[in-house]
Amino acid sequence: MIVPGIDDSDADHWQSHWQTEWGTAASRIAPASWTEPDLENWLDALDRAVDANDSRETVMVAHSLGCLAVAEWLIRRSPRSEAVIGVFLVAPPDSGCANFPTAARGFAPTTTLPLRLPGVVVSSDDDPYCTPATASALAAGWRLNHTAIHGLGHINSASNLGIWQDGRDLFTAFTAGLGHH
Repeated sequence: MIVPGIDDSDADHWQSHWQTEWGTAASRIAPASWTEPDLENWLDALDRAVDANDSRETVMVAHSLGCLAVAEWLIRRSPRSEAVIGVFLVAPPDSGCANFPTAARGFAPTTTLPLRLPGVVVSSDDDPYCTPATASALAAGWRLNHTAIHGLGHINSASNLGIWQDGRDLFTAFTAGLGHH
């Protein structure tokens, strides 16, 4: 399940490339508030996406603000979250950072309770929305593995990653550890 950040992921974003590659095996959340994110609306969108998903073995692939939505959803929606077997969270933003989008202030403060399922946080050492120390602290609070990479900024379309093969390799290794491909 694809969970983009603010303004959705455009056609050049690695999430869109992955969704195209996966075809009908992938779905994407559809909140009404992409540009002016409302946390409750995003949590409801996650509810709808999970309820519509036939698979009882969902892996959520989130980027940026989507990471914060997934973490909050997993903590608040525990009965529904049983369908989720893992999370792949890329470039979570620091909701306390000066660069955090004003429009997304409803997502602050970030919940950092244990998520109680397998997962990995992937962050870049030069992300303008999250320092390496904060990314590490988020992963630790969520009790997820952390993979720090070098020089990819916010790991988004502006990073010119295309399909982001290194990320696909990380995701494949992660899902292989779940016993799923």
